[in-house]
Amino acid sequence: MTMVRAGVVPGRRAAWYGVAAVLVTAAICGGMVGAFGVNRVFTGLLLGIAAGIALLFLLFGRDGVVLTEDSIVRRTPWGAETLAWDRVVAGRFALDEQARWSLALDLNGGQEPHGELVLLSIPPVVKPIANAYDMRKREQVNEIRGMLRGKRIPVTVLPEIADALTRHWRLAPPTHGDTAR
Repeated sequence: MTMVRAGVVPGRRAAWYGVAAVLVTAAICGGMVGAFGVNRVFTGLLLGIAAGIALLFLLFGRDGVVLTEDSIVRRTPWGAETLAWDRVVAGRFALDEQARWSLALDLNGGQEPHGELVLLSIPPVVKPIANAYDMRKREQVNEIRGMLRGKRIPVTVLPEIADALTRHWRLAPPTHGDTAR
């Protein structure tokens, strides 16, 4: 079964994850100092930081969107929502409010009358692949486009984005399932 992992953690939720990690670090450090004295503050900090980082990995790892052949699953650390593919009206690859490239799905129905599900948000591509981050994002764009093309969901791609993806990342230009604006 084909499965594509995507999703963008909103800034506010990411900030709460950071606050939770700091609180865990402080609690473990404080507990260590309380139990064993001030001489164990660095041991407490080390254990607290390790636990805080583990918590961040757990929270960010659980938060995301998983696209499967059957459905779309929007996950958060405290729950999951399954969306049917028939709720997807179209996709678009455009600029977002922070001048980043955003690949999003437009949804209808559900609890809100119309909604958007952001699958990917990346800085504009201005050069060929230079590192593992670029390679992973290129793979994600390609996997998501392939999944949407297989589901026959039209995707609008801004011409400058399509041109940069073709020129720098060697991704095929928009075809029958994609449309350029």
